Amino acid sequence: MAPSPGEYLHCRPADRVRIMMDKHDIDSLAARLAALVPEGLARAQQDVQANMRDVLAQGLRRLDLVTREEFDVQAQVLAQTRAKLEALERTVGELEAVIAAHDA
Repeated sequence: MAPSPGEYLHCRPADRVRIMMDKHDIDSLAARLAALVPEGLARAQQDVQANMRDVLAQGLRRLDLVTREEFDVQAQVLAQTRAKLEALERTVGELEAVIAAHDA
């Protein structure tokens, strides 16, 4: 199971897995950071939010992250591979049974 983003930071590098963040996550984090700016500075708050969104997006591009689309494609490939493996295991089992019956 993949760790949450908070847990991810505390994992040993060897235990880290790819995590996913989409545009909504970045916008949400930028909005939360901008909300820390006092309300009287509404214009500054909007600028901070826009700047934080850009900084976060640039920083995340440098990390080992995958897009949702990449994740979905790999999940589909894995499901197809798993189905093929199960079919091959059944075939091998059937062939082993035939060989065992023939040897007996």
